[in-house]
Amino acid sequence: MKRLFSILVIAAIMVLGAGNLKAANMVNTLPGTIATFVQEDEDATTATADADEKVSFHQQLKKRFIEGGAGFMGIVLLCLILGLAIAIERIIYLNLATTNTKKLARNVEEALNSGGIEAAKEVCRNTRGPVASIYYQGLDRADESIESAEKAVVAYGGVQMGQLEKNVSWVSLFIALAPMLGFMGTVIGMIEAFDKIEAAGDMQPSLVAGGIKVALLTTVFGLIVAIILQIFYNYIIAKIDSIVNDMEDASILLIDMLVDYKNKKRV
Repeated sequence: MKRLFSILVIAAIMVLGAGNLKAANMVNTLPGTIATFVQEDEDATTATADADEKVSFHQQLKKRFIEGGAGFMGIVLLCLILGLAIAIERIIYLNLATTNTKKLARNVEEALNSGGIEAAKEVCRNTRGPVASIYYQGLDRADESIESAEKAVVAYGGVQMGQLEKNVSWVSLFIALAPMLGFMGTVIGMIEAFDKIEAAGDMQPSLVAGGIKVALLTTVFGLIVAIILQIFYNYIIAKIDSIVNDMEDASILLIDMLVDYKNKKRV
């Protein structure tokens, strides 16, 4: 009987001990569980914020543009649209005007030696670009004299250079105009902010925050437009310089070919 009672007491102690151990483990793991829930909640919040940032970049840009004010921001946007339109048109024109000068000179020389001036002019007529046009004008005056051909090449080269640089000055105008409009918006925004301070008779951040934000936004967008157009402008200028150099080299080569052709005819 005592043995049975002892066994029951030991069993009860073991059960109570196991229960206390389990409760202690639950208490010990409770902070970790809470921390896990908190961390998961923070991760979800961060993921939501990141998703909002990824999705709303275009919307954020649109929002900032609208906050800048329809007046000056619309003019700045117009400068960007017109500047890009002119720049793209010039880039297409210059790419079409680019000619393989060495190949053209070789074809003209072969036609000149085999078929004479008219054959060389036909090669120029079938080739696009300012270099071919200059060649055609020089060959058209070749029957008169070398001096006449050289003058025609120089004169028509100036005409072609003007065609290459057509409307490029408008891009430079928009590059200068966009940040100036942005700075004007900045000044006007600051004036409005000080007008609100004067009307309220008190210096409160909420009064000037809106005007200062509008001022900064107009400046930022004006600078962005100027940077974009400046990149296109520099590319256009570099392309024009490359074509002009090809025109000058081709003009010298044409005069040399005409001199050789005249000398062969005399012989």
